[in-house]
Amino acid sequence: IPKGHKVALNAIASGHPVIKYGNPIGLATEDIPEGTHVHTHNLRTALAGDLEYTWNPHEHSSAPAESATFEGFARPDGKVGIRNEIWIINTVGCVNMAAQQLCKLAEQELARDTIDGFFTFNHPFGCSQLGDDMDHTQQLLAGLINHPNAAAVLVMGLGCENNQMRSQLEAVGNIDPERVRFFNAQDVEDEIETGLEELAKLADYASRFTRETLPANKLIIGGKCGASDGHSGITANPLVGRLMDRHCASGGTGILTEVPEMFGAEQLLMDRAISQDVFRDLVGLINDFKGYFRKHEQPIYENPAPGNKAGGITTLEEKSLGCVQKGGAAPVCEVRGYGQPVTPELGGLALINSPGNDLVSSTALAAAGAHMILFTTGRGTPLGVPVPTVKIASNTEIAQKKPRWIDYNAGQLLTENIPLDQLTQNFHQTLLQIASGTKTHNEKNNYKEIGIWKSGVTL
Repeated sequence: IPKGHKVALNAIASGHPVIKYGNPIGLATEDIPEGTHVHTHNLRTALAGDLEYTWNPHEHSSAPAESATFEGFARPDGKVGIRNEIWIINTVGCVNMAAQQLCKLAEQELARDTIDGFFTFNHPFGCSQLGDDMDHTQQLLAGLINHPNAAAVLVMGLGCENNQMRSQLEAVGNIDPERVRFFNAQDVEDEIETGLEELAKLADYASRFTRETLPANKLIIGGKCGASDGHSGITANPLVGRLMDRHCASGGTGILTEVPEMFGAEQLLMDRAISQDVFRDLVGLINDFKGYFRKHEQPIYENPAPGNKAGGITTLEEKSLGCVQKGGAAPVCEVRGYGQPVTPELGGLALINSPGNDLVSSTALAAAGAHMILFTTGRGTPLGVPVPTVKIASNTEIAQKKPRWIDYNAGQLLTENIPLDQLTQNFHQTLLQIASGTKTHNEKNNYKEIGIWKSGVTL
């Protein structure tokens, strides 16, 4: 029986539920004797069609509140940042290469000790888009433009694209002209020369900020899993969940997404909604995403992925029950749409609309305001987005195999028998160091990219 796979602790009759994490993960398709390997050959999903949901409010997490601090950047609008970077955000993919060249030149000519670097994030969108696709692009880019890890932002367009500069800036909202500069490449004689001039002004502004001691409950922390295995729901995801509980108990904010990977575990989240309004919003989030699948005539429960199955995850219920553990037991305080910012004043756990795709959902977490993303993985991935993407291995084997990818090894729970509370405390200290400037591996490797959710017609 491969590592991370399941073994029946008791005999299970055909047609009966198989229990893991204290909940059903599917139905046995044949009689399963005690001690037998349980996987795709004898277990299937029990999910089918729509479900009826009820709000059964539970007591919220009683994790001890902590008064921790980190060294970050206080912004004039009251937000905080954990990096002091300058970003170039493109309204359209046509200027990707010009933006890349500008970043390279800016690093050579405009570098300052107080600036953590110049970055741009290629994407192919912004033109030939209609309806929801255009809205998704504008909302996502607006979230990045407003992100406090960027001390300053240059918005660069072409000029003829569907995503016109004016409408993109309207999606951003109130703009500080010292922090955000913008131009269209078609409107200037030399976009590289103009871009460097604008970046020089932004560098002068960004260089005013220095790190200072700030309360850790100002941090917004995103939770994500990808390339998961059978250990993910046993080590890495519970570790992130304990961390989220501690953080939210102190008044901090956590974010989860991957809506299709809530299917089969959504009732557990609904029972933690702080109000009936939040419960109804969460029901809408789940049902609307099922409608999205139906619109495109795709099966709703076509999950997990081949890599998940190879790692021991059999059904969507099993994947979802492991996945939602990243939210711990913290109260669900709000539900937000794709590209919308969360409300840090609420604290607790926020859920945002996005598919499960690693790059798309990680980018959505960043655009919603996450200062960093806690990304659990059992099989490994080098992926990184504009914010620090902390890779947490579910097993020691992948942590040792991929040291250039992995930032923290939750497999210590199994290989070194470190108690979960102690590992959570150690992990918390690691995250405070990252928030204070220690680079993650995605930053060291300059693995920073974005993915935008596309669902409609391209002209």
